[in-house]
This record gives sequence, structure tokens and C-alpha cells, in this order.
Amino acid sequence: MPPRWIIHADLDAFFAAVEQRDNPALRGKPVMVGGAGGRGVVTAASYEARVFGVHAAMPGARARRLCPHGIFVRGSYRKYQAVSAQVMGILTDFSPMVETLSIDEAFVDATGLERWKGGPVAAAREIRDRVQRECGLTISVGIASSKLVAKMATNTGKPDGLVVVPHGQEQAFLAPLPIGALWGVGPQMGERLRAYGIRTIGQLAAYSSDALAREFGLWGVQAHHLANGRDRRPVSSGRSTKSVSNESTFPHTVYDRITLLHMLMALAEEVGRRLRKQGLRGRTVALKLRSADFATQSRQATLVNATDATDVIYAEVKRLLANVHPDAAGYRLVGVGMHDLVPASGGQLPLWRETADRLSQRDQAVDAIRDKFGKHAMVRAPLVAPAEPWVAKGFVRDGG
Repeated sequence: MPPRWIIHADLDAFFAAVEQRDNPALRGKPVMVGGAGGRGVVTAASYEARVFGVHAAMPGARARRLCPHGIFVRGSYRKYQAVSAQVMGILTDFSPMVETLSIDEAFVDATGLERWKGGPVAAAREIRDRVQRECGLTISVGIASSKLVAKMATNTGKPDGLVVVPHGQEQAFLAPLPIGALWGVGPQMGERLRAYGIRTIGQLAAYSSDALAREFGLWGVQAHHLANGRDRRPVSSGRSTKSVSNESTFPHTVYDRITLLHMLMALAEEVGRRLRKQGLRGRTVALKLRSADFATQSRQATLVNATDATDVIYAEVKRLLANVHPDAAGYRLVGVGMHDLVPASGGQLPLWRETADRLSQRDQAVDAIRDKFGKHAMVRAPLVAPAEPWVAKGFVRDGG
């Protein structure tokens, strides 16, 4: 069996970094997301603000006292969700086993990537490069044989770091770290451990397991295992569908917008069909463009209501494309994706059937006809005679 490798990836000062990315006037300045009101709480602080002692979950009034020249930003969770989906999509390009911990961090099972990506370190470098290039953000990465050590490696390398703990070096890496850094040790438990003279993870590892069990029960035994670098927890993706996407590489470089739109329509049809087949709807629509010089651009937007309707998906990617400055080098690939998936059934029924629901119902009827008679049975008008014939040949065909 190949050696086990786990990657832990954590976006740096995520909410604040997104605001600095989107507003150049905020770059290099202490930025605090949230916390502006009298009872507000800071949800994220840039590293420039952290220098002054500001951190997440701090009352806004205290943050203002510590950093009077700091800039408070209201923030948009919907925007952060869209960016998070984009980053998580990058991670799933490297492994099907991605375990999302929160909106800004995840584990990736990198076992066996030696042949495909040149190993976990090469994969991590590519992940960092893509997140920087495609999302305009920095992401810190830790690599180790276990989830615990990988996460702690990330923490020691922040911001914008890449830390590798080789196999067999887990205990040596953990030993000098303060006990409060161990995953699962909060302020109160930290105080209890320090009362026993345990101030570092190495001291906890050397402490009697039996004594820890008597004082702390099962938690003490588990903490002793973790302090010794023993953590066999697998990366759990839940195996539920996180996104549905489809992309196509062109037979030649495409410059004209009409062909791009025709391809996007064909891709939106396929994504919508797959969503309906799986009984899912998506809230976030994603557009992917790759130019002839292999530069990749991604755009995403979150809808008010989740959808599986082809027309809604296409209308949104068309709008996203309109906001992309054309690349003079032309394009070699486009893609359409749907993220933030939810079951299509369930939830509160509307008093009046929404237009998107009618469109979805119509699409289901079209799906049934195509399943029975083939994809050529019903074709959208622009795809009957598209600007490039290969668009129709590639997508208007029999079969699933």
C-alpha cells in the first residue's frame, strides 16, 4: 500500500482577504469584517489587524479600541460561500476524498498521488498556485500522515505557508508545541492540564495514559493518542454529491462570443439534466474559462433559490460571461457547474408555482422524451445550426 498522506488546506484570513481582493483600497490595511455596530462582533480580521490583537469573535467595540484606524466592512456571506465553493472545487480536482471542515478549510486524502500529481507536495503547490491564480487568495497547507498533524502543520505555517511533516517525525514535530495548540484543547482544558505540569504536547505524550484516563476519562486517552501523533481517522467526504459540472475542450481555439454561448447552452443542458436525474438543485452557478495560453478564469454567482432548470442555469452563466473581459488569446475550454446542492424535493411549497419550477417541469418532460427517443428528438433552436457544427455533434446525440 502507498504511504498515507493527508493535506489540510486553510484559506488565510478568508473573509477579510476576499474583501481586500475585491477592493484594492483595503489592501495592506487593517480590515475587520463585521463588528461595526454597538453590539457587533468581528467575524474575521486581516493579518494587518491581527498585529494589534484583533481576532475573530472579538466585540467590535474592543477591536476599535485596539485598532482605532482599522476599517470595518459589513461583508457578504453569500459572496464568501461562492468563493468557498470555487476553492473546494479546486480541491476536488486532486482527490474525490475531500472533507470540508468549514467554509474556509478542508482535508484532502492525497494518498497515491505520486503517479498522477508527483506526490502530495507537488499537489499542494499546484493547489496553492491555482487558488492564488483563479481565486486571488492565499491558502496555507499542511501535509502529514494524519488529519491532526496536517492541521497543526498548517497552523504553524500561516499565513501563506506550506509545511510538511515526514512520516516518522510526527512526535518530534508536535512535542515542542504548547498544549493549547492541540486539537480539542480549549482554554479550560488547557488550564486543567497545566495544573498537572503539562505545558507542551510532548509533556502530554510522555504523561501516563492510565493517569490521564483516571483524571479525564475517555478524553484523556484520546488526547494521549493524539499527542503521540496517533490518528487514523479517515478523510470523510460523506460521499454525497457536492457539485455537478461539465466542461468541454474545443477542437480549435475559439474567439467569437456566439460559439462560447452555444457551448455554454449545451453544457447548461447537460448539467441541468444531471441535476434532475439525481433529484438535486443547486444554489451556486459557476463558469469556467480557459484561454489558449492555459490561463484559467472562474466566476460564480449564488441564486436566491436553488434550481435545476436549464434556462435559469444558462441565463446565469451568460450573465457571468458578459462580466468577463475577453481574452485576446482566445479560448480552448469552457465549463459550467452547480454547487451548494440540495434535494429537489421537500421544503415548503410555494402558494404560486414559480417560473423556475415551471421551467424545471418542462425540462423533466423533455428529459423523458430524450430518454425514450434519443437526444436528437428535441433540440434547442440555437443548437440546431450552431456557429460551429461540432457543438451540435458533441452534445446532440443519442444515449445518456
